[in-house]
Amino acid sequence: MTDPSKKQKVVIVGAGPVGSLAALYAASRGDDVEIYELRGDLRDPSTIPLNFTKSINLALSERGINSMKQSGQHCLIDKLLQETIPMYGRMIHGKSTSGELWEAAQAYDVHGRAINAVDRGALNNALLDELDRTPNVKMFFNHKLTGADFRSNKAWFERRILGGADDKSKFSNTSDRAPEVEVSFDMLIGADGAHSATRYHMMKFARVDYQQEYIDTLWCEFRIPPREDGDFRISPNHLHIWPGKEFMFIALPSSDKSFTCTLFAPSSYYTKLENAPQEVVEFFDEYFPGVCPDLITPHDLQEQFASNPHLPLISIKCKPHHYGSSVVILGDAAHAVLPFYGQGLNAGMEDVRVLFEILDKHGVYDSPLDPDAQRAFRASAFQAYTDQRAPDTHAINDLSKRNYLEMRWGVKLPLYKFRKSVEETLDSYFPRLGWRTQYSRVSFSNERYSEVIRAADRQGEIFTTCLGSIALLLLGSIGFILYKFRTQLLPSGFILRPLQALTDISFRAYNAALRTYSYS
Repeated sequence: MTDPSKKQKVVIVGAGPVGSLAALYAASRGDDVEIYELRGDLRDPSTIPLNFTKSINLALSERGINSMKQSGQHCLIDKLLQETIPMYGRMIHGKSTSGELWEAAQAYDVHGRAINAVDRGALNNALLDELDRTPNVKMFFNHKLTGADFRSNKAWFERRILGGADDKSKFSNTSDRAPEVEVSFDMLIGADGAHSATRYHMMKFARVDYQQEYIDTLWCEFRIPPREDGDFRISPNHLHIWPGKEFMFIALPSSDKSFTCTLFAPSSYYTKLENAPQEVVEFFDEYFPGVCPDLITPHDLQEQFASNPHLPLISIKCKPHHYGSSVVILGDAAHAVLPFYGQGLNAGMEDVRVLFEILDKHGVYDSPLDPDAQRAFRASAFQAYTDQRAPDTHAINDLSKRNYLEMRWGVKLPLYKFRKSVEETLDSYFPRLGWRTQYSRVSFSNERYSEVIRAADRQGEIFTTCLGSIALLLLGSIGFILYKFRTQLLPSGFILRPLQALTDISFRAYNAALRTYSYS
């Protein structure tokens, strides 16, 4: 039982999945928790998302599941998992030179593990419902963070008045002008997304190294409806990919038997199609065979492209993730990552687990009653959190960028398939070697992201060295044969030409291995 006199007041900005999970962690330790959300109640269907669209379906994997379990809400995670759809691998779609459609499954994991497709709204609603049942948590919607003083531990929120009663807020004002309220805190957690107001105000106090990048790719959402009998039109247990080298189209299953789909393409392609919308169907016919009209009708395809927004993809790195003992940022506020590894949600939830494990380790919840000592413990914990977490969040940022190339093109390369087969064979039959695919390390373990990169790079070096050694051995053998039997071979090209061709193949294989290592 937590001593009430040791309670902290924790203010959390952002009521998305990461902020909601952080509130559960803090509340379970006895803190008085207040959550402030810019939008209205996210459980209300009329609440408009900040990007004015549904977001890409979320992929919940081991890191996110483990982080929710560590909150102590076992019933919550069990219920959520029952509503998810397991995806055991990718399904690659294409068309042969003869015009026949084909699909090829690529398992994610040699041990049969799956990632879980989950509806963002269902996940968020379940977390908010749990917070509603938690007595030491208060939620305030339609509150915008407008200022913060992280030395005096005060924050100011503008309460948006929408014309109706707001029974979830402790503030009221009859003025037409949006009122601003002052809130004090011991610890403020910013989980308010890529365009974080918390990070903006924190940067006035901390010397934050900040890097933001918009890649030259836009995304647009589409929907594959259920079949007439109400079932899925394609396999629900795969992430479907139509790779196109410069772009790709993907489809993730939804609980209503539809698929949420996304077109990722350079902005120049979007500009071309926006100027000539009648070419959308032709574009899909050429690059994403089988989508239209088999899965989406031409009319729906054109309508969805025209009506759904074409949105950018942002990548953010920053350090530190805190200031003093008063504020720390989590999730996209600290490290917005591209969606190509399905780790944005999982990394954000892992932030929460790592942060509170470090707070526990540094005695923040066992500290003496002296507030100054508790602040010192918290400052030490925040610094340790930044030191540990920043390299890992930078790593998953880099991994996500690399995986875009793999998804849109690498999955079709024979050498990629060969390396994947070798790594999975070693993992299956010689587990003591510790050899695993990079995907398995990211999605099915809690290994630090920075360690994943180091392990994958080591394996890549070994793989490339082995291929190079085989190529050199083959070249040496050919050279020996040419020298040994030069008098018999040189007059005739019958044997010499095939050997020369074999030499060329060896060189190409070695160069291909180097290219594969560069992005794997």
